Amino acid sequence: MPRAPRADEAGGLYHALNRGNLRAEIFHKDADYAAFEKILGEALAIHQVELFAYQLMPNHYHLVVRPLVDGEMSRFMGWVGGTHTMRYHAHYQTGGMGHVYQQRYKSFPIQDDDHFLVVCRYVERNALRAGLVDRAEQWRWGSLWRWHFKRDSNPPLLSPWPISRSSRWVDRVNEALSEKELEAVRRCAQRGAPLGDEGWVESIARRLNLESTMRPRGRPRVRFPSTKDGKEA
Repeated sequence: MPRAPRADEAGGLYHALNRGNLRAEIFHKDADYAAFEKILGEALAIHQVELFAYQLMPNHYHLVVRPLVDGEMSRFMGWVGGTHTMRYHAHYQTGGMGHVYQQRYKSFPIQDDDHFLVVCRYVERNALRAGLVDRAEQWRWGSLWRWHFKRDSNPPLLSPWPISRSSRWVDRVNEALSEKELEAVRRCAQRGAPLGDEGWVESIARRLNLESTMRPRGRPRVRFPSTKDGKEA
């Protein structure tokens, strides 16, 4: 069932991602990647969303976006996923043979400061981290390649960034994230929790009704009554 649109999401930054069902490949050849980029362009023309960074990988994709009106995030992502699924089945004649994606997309809000830059580095170095290229900018199917080699389409897929890139951006993307940065991004992606400074995270979690993503997972520990000697009964 589609998630209800979040109130007050307009103007916020989000990292969104989705994976192939059972982690199966969703892009098998260059034409598949190009077809998905075309879908992105069509979606951006229809919906009020800005795209800042993206990377298409063999079995998943990452997008860093900003919806400009409330509810547009889910409409945009639903259109992208639904259109890609329909065209994938039509091209490979796999209709009725299962899902293309493992689930509905995941997303989490990002603070518009250095946390945004960390997420963009994470997204744009995905192919390098997976060993698909020697340098991040060599991966053809992502925003870093488009930005670095000035190969964006007309109309462009990419919008101007809300904050300036770090100096020597390409070199920064090629540098590994710290373990702390990597863990933070992965945890937020898994849980849909906001990524930012502590005060901002608490504020945005309340505003977007995301408090549940901040709670520790798992059942609370059961405490048994103690005996007089202090040992559990």
